[in-house]
Amino acid sequence: MSDARSSPPGPVPAVFTDAIASLRTVRPRPEIILDEIAGPARLAPYSHALGAEVGVDGVEIATGRLVVLHDPEGQAGWDGVLRIVGFLTAETDPALASDELFPEVGWSWLLEALDTWGAAHTAVGGTVTSTVSTRFGDIAGPQRSVDVEIRASWTALSFDLSAHLQAWLDVLGTAAGLPPPGVRLLSSPVTSAELGRRLPQ
Repeated sequence: MSDARSSPPGPVPAVFTDAIASLRTVRPRPEIILDEIAGPARLAPYSHALGAEVGVDGVEIATGRLVVLHDPEGQAGWDGVLRIVGFLTAETDPALASDELFPEVGWSWLLEALDTWGAAHTAVGGTVTSTVSTRFGDIAGPQRSVDVEIRASWTALSFDLSAHLQAWLDVLGTAAGLPPPGVRLLSSPVTSAELGRRLPQ
């Protein structure tokens, strides 16, 4: 990963340096490419960001960002000093996204991933949105597609952020319809329904 951190306002606290170092220990699955990008400069005194692209056979099927914000004095609503902000967008199965319970399912991907990886956190919140796009004229691609967008933020209770990044990568892979790690797609990405991510009854 290339280093593209935003310029901090002063000496970077050692705890924040350690937090960023913990992110660099994570090795994403082959379909996901991570790069360090410039973090936002106005949300907190110190920030760091990662960009992610999910591709299968050279075709991009999802993108995401993970931003780490550190304010030694904390901020209103954080309940801590280290805030993580995640965003992703991916094309999903239209039948799945049309179900009224789909937002709850999408949100459960994040909560379950955080728990699975033992990423201690608090003050979690966010949105799950599905949008329908219809193509006209000479624009390549299917006439109609459905994208899922997940925005979330939470406060990490430890400066070891490796579990938090692993959890976010799991959510990104799930939204993109990737199979379990180690299973290679033979053709186009499978849909959410094909992976058995059923809606609650």
